[in-house]
Amino acid sequence: MKHAHVSAARGRTVEKPRHFGDTEAISAKETKRSRVKTFFKGLCAALMLALPLSVPATAQDAAPGPLRITITDGVIEPLTVAVPPFVARNPAAQDLAEDISRVIAADLSNTGLFREIPRDAHISRVSSFDAPIEYSDWKAINAQALITGSVLVEPDGRIVVQFRLFDVFSEQPLGDGLQFVGTADGWRRMAHKVADAAYSRITGEGPYFDSRVVFVSETGPKDARQKRLAVMDYDGANVQYLTSSDSIVLAPRFSPDGTKIIYTGYESGFPRVTVIDVGTLEKQTVGGVDQNMSFAPRFSPDSGRVVYSAEVAGNTDLYVLDLASGTTNRLTTAPSIETAPSFSPDGSRIVFESDRSGQPQLYVMPASGGDGSRISYGEGRYGTPVWSPKGDYIAFTKQNAGRFHIGVMRTDGSEERLLTGAFLDEGPTWAPNGRVVMFTRETAGAQGAPALYSVDITGRNLQRAATPAAASDPSWGPLLQ
Repeated sequence: MKHAHVSAARGRTVEKPRHFGDTEAISAKETKRSRVKTFFKGLCAALMLALPLSVPATAQDAAPGPLRITITDGVIEPLTVAVPPFVARNPAAQDLAEDISRVIAADLSNTGLFREIPRDAHISRVSSFDAPIEYSDWKAINAQALITGSVLVEPDGRIVVQFRLFDVFSEQPLGDGLQFVGTADGWRRMAHKVADAAYSRITGEGPYFDSRVVFVSETGPKDARQKRLAVMDYDGANVQYLTSSDSIVLAPRFSPDGTKIIYTGYESGFPRVTVIDVGTLEKQTVGGVDQNMSFAPRFSPDSGRVVYSAEVAGNTDLYVLDLASGTTNRLTTAPSIETAPSFSPDGSRIVFESDRSGQPQLYVMPASGGDGSRISYGEGRYGTPVWSPKGDYIAFTKQNAGRFHIGVMRTDGSEERLLTGAFLDEGPTWAPNGRVVMFTRETAGAQGAPALYSVDITGRNLQRAATPAAASDPSWGPLLQ
C-alpha cells in the first residue's frame, strides 16, 4: 500500500484507500450511479477514489427509485442520510470514532444536498461493523442512505478507518467498502475522504472535502489592517499561518499541484509577484524588474508557468513567466489596463479583465497572447474572472447599480447567472469539483470586515466559512493526495 502525499506544512499522512471483501482487480472502467438524476446530470461524472460502483451502467435510465436528489427551479429536496457513531474496535479509538463520524455528517449536510437524521431518532444501534444491517429500522425513520464505519488504533499509533455506504430502500450496499490507514493527527483527512466517497457515489459529482484553502487573514482596525497568508482545511479547521503581518499580502493562489502559493507581496515597498513553498515556507520574488509593479498572478494548469499583470512604462499588460527558465513573454499590448488573468484547465486559453471598452469587461484570448474576444455584455462592470476546473464555466465579480455580485457564465459569455448580491462580494474561487464557489464578502460601515462565504453554482446554500479572524482573498487548492 502506498502513502498519499501530504504537504510537509501539515505533517499528516493518510494512506490511499484499499478495498476489503474484494480481492479481484478493480476495473478501470467508470460506472455511474444509476438512480440519482440531478441538475448536474450531463456534467462530467467523477472517478470515485479509484472505486467503481457496483450498480450497472445499463440501469442509468431505470425507473425512478430511492436515493434521488430532485432539483426543480433551484429547489432541492435533500436526501436523508443516517450516520450512526462509528464502531470503536478498541478503547483507544472511542473518541476518534465519534469525531470522525461527526465530521462526515457535517461534510454531507453542509452541501445542502443531504439532511442528516438526528441520532436520537435512530432505532438500530450499530455495535459491530460486520453485523447485518437492519434495513427495516432505517426505513422506519425514512433514512435513504446509511453510512457505517469502524475505527481501530494500532499499537504503533496509526489509525485504521473502514466504512460502508448502503441504499436503505433497495437494501443494497453502494459499492465496496473502503479502508484508510494513517497517523492519528490525520484523522480529519480520513473523515473527509469517507465523506468524499459517499458524496461522489450518490451525486456523481467529483469530491472536494479533502482539500485546503489559502486566504488572507486580517486583524486590526479597518483603516490599519494587518494581513498575513494562512491556509486551512476546506471547513475552516487546521488553520496555519505562512507569513507574518510585517507587510501587505494580496490575492494568494494555490498552484494546481498544491505545493506552492503565489501572491502579490509588498516586502520591497512595491507590489511584486512572490511564490512561497507550502512545505518549506521559502519565498521567491518572480516577474517584473526594477521598480515595475507586478500583481494578480495565477499558475498555469501544469504549475510550470505564471501569468500576471505588470505595469511597465505606465501601461499595464499581461505577461507569462516560465518558472524553470525564467523567460518572460508579453501577452497583450493594448493601451488599456489588462489584469486578473486565469488559465483554462487545458492551458490553451486565458480569461482576463480589461477596460478597453470604457469599463472593465471580460475577454478570452489564446494562451500565447493576442487581442482576445469580449465575452461579457451585461450591464455593469466585470472583474476577477476564474475558470472552472471542469472548463465549463467562468466565475466573476460583477458591480452594478450599487451592489456587488458573484456570478458564473459559460466560457462564451452565455447563460450568465448571478449567485449572490451584497454590499461587497468579490474574488470567486472554485472548489476542486467545480460545483461550489468561495468568495469574499465585506460588510458596510466603520466596523465592516471581510469574511469568506461559499455558494453552490445554482445560487443555493450560501454559507459563511469558519475562520478565526476576518478573512479575504480565498483560493481553493486541489484535492489532497
